Amino acid sequence: MEAKLNTNKIKEEKILSPTRIVWNRLKKNKLAIVGLGILVFMLLFAIVGPYISPYKMDTLDLVNISAAPSIHHWLGTDEVGRDSFARLMYAGRISLAVGFFAVIVEIVLGSILGAIAGFYGGLIDSIIMRIVDIFLCIPFLPILMALGALMSDLKVRPENKMFVVMFIIGALSWPGLCRLVRAQILSLREQEFMQAAEALGLKDSRKILRHLLPNTLASIIVTATLGIGGAILTESTLSFLGLGVTPPTPSWGTLIQSVQNMYVLQYQPWNWIPPGVCILLTVVAINLLGDGLRDAIDPKLKK
Repeated sequence: MEAKLNTNKIKEEKILSPTRIVWNRLKKNKLAIVGLGILVFMLLFAIVGPYISPYKMDTLDLVNISAAPSIHHWLGTDEVGRDSFARLMYAGRISLAVGFFAVIVEIVLGSILGAIAGFYGGLIDSIIMRIVDIFLCIPFLPILMALGALMSDLKVRPENKMFVVMFIIGALSWPGLCRLVRAQILSLREQEFMQAAEALGLKDSRKILRHLLPNTLASIIVTATLGIGGAILTESTLSFLGLGVTPPTPSWGTLIQSVQNMYVLQYQPWNWIPPGVCILLTVVAINLLGDGLRDAIDPKLKK
């Protein structure tokens, strides 16, 4: 009887689309659903919140400078009278945007170069892999700090510096994904469907973009999900050190930077604890969701 139920379950699963199957598996992972809920909340908090708030990120309340949390200012105000809660929401936009954009750059570079290396092999594969080895030998954070200091010396405008930081983080993060995609392409190109594509005389670009890369999408999605959390932490670290997003543009890292003032550290915790909690919740949520996606997408878990 139990074997018959399992057989019916497998038949029902085969009728569903791959996306639906992944979603059904993901729903069974309670931690992944919690992570997804927290991430959706943080996105709404950062994107929709500023439209609801009665204060803008640069609105000054000269009567309440460095004020404690109150009915009018839920998280108090900073040293010039700006509402800390409003700035926390605006800062979320910047930090999340840096994380998502950096991962997009990582995916584009890593997946395309990895697919080319795995598909053609030979000299092209050797050249790309040696470039990957060089990038992997580069100390990630020190190089980012040096580039951040260079942008400060070049007096890059704060609003433009954010985009430069996004690109640099993504441009230095692609080698790991490139190796992963290459390894999968080396296996996929020997399978029967690629022999059929070869017999049909399809162009190499079509083989890569339409037949090979879609079969590596699961690994790319999981890597991208986990990479967003790393990018947010990296941006926060740089901004905390004054080498990333710079004031007056707020990010969670620049808000925590106020803790360097001993008086703020001791007597104004509302200025630095909330952004730290936001970073913690967002990164934990992304990692929980990434682990859940990895388990849901893994075909070896089919029952």
